[in-house]
Amino acid sequence: MTTSTEDERIATAIYTVNRHAKTAIDKKPLYLLKKLAIDKMLEEDRAQKMGLHFVRNPRNSQQQSSVLIQCADYYFHMIPTKEDFKQLPHLGHLDDTYRNPIRKMNLKMAKQVLTDYIGPQSTLKNPSNQPTLCTQSYARPTNRRKQTMKSYLDS
Repeated sequence: MTTSTEDERIATAIYTVNRHAKTAIDKKPLYLLKKLAIDKMLEEDRAQKMGLHFVRNPRNSQQQSSVLIQCADYYFHMIPTKEDFKQLPHLGHLDDTYRNPIRKMNLKMAKQVLTDYIGPQSTLKNPSNQPTLCTQSYARPTNRRKQTMKSYLDS
C-alpha cells in the first residue's frame, strides 16, 4: 500500500479529530466523522485492517477487542464487526511502545478536510448551534420552607 500526501493529510485530520474527541464534551459527532472517513478510506483501499487488539479497559465484559486500522503512517482503533472476528488475526494486547506520529493540525481545519473527503452527510449536522440552557426541572427551587428542626433528633 503506497501512501500519498493526500492520504497523509486525511490521516492527520483523522488523528486530530480522534485526539480532540477523547476530551470533548460531545464526542459523538467527532467519532462519527472519524468512522465515516476511515470507512471511506477502507473502501478505496487507502487504508487497511491489520488485526484485532484487546481493549485495555473493557466496559461490561472481561475481554473486548477492537480493530487496528492503518491509514498512511497512523494506526487507529474501531469497533469490530462479526466478519472482522472471522477474517482478521488477533494480535493480542496493545504495544505500549508505539505512538502515532505527532503532526499539528487545527481541529476546524481537520473537520473541514474530513467533511470535504467524505462528502456532505446529513448525520454530521448538529440539530442546533445554540448552547443548551438550564431547564426548569434542574433549576433550584426558590420557594423553600424554612426548616424548624434544629437537628435530626427533633423529628
